Amino acid sequence: MSMQTSRVASDGMVVVDCDIHLNDLPQYLAPYCEMPWRKSLEQLGRTPQRYLDIPGYSPSFGQTPPLPGGHPVRSVDTPQAMRDELDTLGVDYGIVLPDHLLLFATLSNIEYATALSRAYNRWLVAEWLREGNGLYGAVMACPQNPDDSAKEIERYAGVPGIVAVYLPTAGVDPLWGHRRYDRILAAAEAAELPVMLHSVTVTSPAFPTQLNQFENQFGRQVLGHPFAMMANLVSMMHTGVPVRYPKLNIVFTEAGVGWAPFMMWRMDRYHQEYRRSVPFLEERPSDYVKRQMWFATQPLEEPVNAKHLVETMEHYGGADRTLFASDWPHHDFDHPRGLARLPLTQEQRRKIMGENALSLFKLPKPERLAKKEKQLV
Repeated sequence: MSMQTSRVASDGMVVVDCDIHLNDLPQYLAPYCEMPWRKSLEQLGRTPQRYLDIPGYSPSFGQTPPLPGGHPVRSVDTPQAMRDELDTLGVDYGIVLPDHLLLFATLSNIEYATALSRAYNRWLVAEWLREGNGLYGAVMACPQNPDDSAKEIERYAGVPGIVAVYLPTAGVDPLWGHRRYDRILAAAEAAELPVMLHSVTVTSPAFPTQLNQFENQFGRQVLGHPFAMMANLVSMMHTGVPVRYPKLNIVFTEAGVGWAPFMMWRMDRYHQEYRRSVPFLEERPSDYVKRQMWFATQPLEEPVNAKHLVETMEHYGGADRTLFASDWPHHDFDHPRGLARLPLTQEQRRKIMGENALSLFKLPKPERLAKKEKQLV
C-alpha cells in the first residue's frame, strides 16, 4: 500500500475517480471483433501509432504543427498497471473510459461502428473489469446504430463491473437530445445505468466542433470540451429528455464545472420567454439539472480566489451534484489532493471524492472501510 493510499485510508474517505482512461488500441480489440472488421483492426494495429490520431479508428483533423518539449503522451495498457497507479494516487475505485474511441462518434460507416462498439464492450468486460480490482466500466453506446446500442445496454445490464453507459460526444451528429437516440436513453433508464457524456477536442463539420478557425491548440482546447457539453445539455433539454426519462441520471465529464450555472441561468431565462415551444418542461430547466444531472470536476477551474469556485458549484447543487474525476493518465490530470485547496467542509469533501459516486454507480463500500466499521462495532 502506497503512502498516499495510507493517508486516504486513515481518514476513512472513499475516493472514486469517475474518469480514467485505458489504452484501447485496435489490435487489442481485434480478437473481440466480428469479421470482416476484425481484419481491419488487425491491419490498423500494424500501422504506426499516433495518440488519438489513427485513420479509420480515431480520426483526427490535426492542424497543430509539432513542437519540441510538448506534453508527454501517457497511456495505460493493462488493468494491473492501472490498479498500481490508482493505488499511488490514493484512489479506491476508477470508472474507466476509452482513449482513442473518444472520437468514435465521427466514424461514418454504420456496420463498422456497430462491430467496433460491440468489440470494445466485450474487451472491456473480459480484460478490464475483473472482480476485486476496483475498476468499473461504462458500456459504449453506438450513436450510429441506436437500435443495436439498446440491445447492448440490455445485454450488459447486470454484468459485474458495468455501472454506466458511455455516450461518445466528440463530433456526435445529431446531438444526444435527438429523438433517434430514445431507445438508447430508454434502455439506460430501464437498466438503472447513468449515462456519461465525454468529449475530446476534435475539429469536425458537426456543430459545435467547427474549431478550424483557431490557429493553435490553446483556442481549440479552451472551447472544445465545454462547447460540446453545453450544446448537448441544451439539446437534451429542448427535446425534454429529463421529462421523458425522469429516472435517468446524466453525467457530464471532462469539461470542468464552471459552465453549468451559466447554462442553467440562460436556459431558465429563455424558458420563460419560449415556454410555448417547450410545454413539456413543466419546471425550470435548472430544476431538472439539479435533480438528474451530475458534473465531474476535471479539469477543475483555478480562479485566483478558490472560494469563487465553491460558490459557483453551489448554483448547480454543489457537493450534492459533483463527482471527483482526475482524467488519469493524461497530461492535464487532476490529483485527488487538488480539491484540498477548496474551502469545503469535510462532509462536502467526502461527497465529492467518493460518496456521491458510490450511490450513483451502486458501488460496494471498499473492503478496507467495511473492515474498519466492523472493528468499531
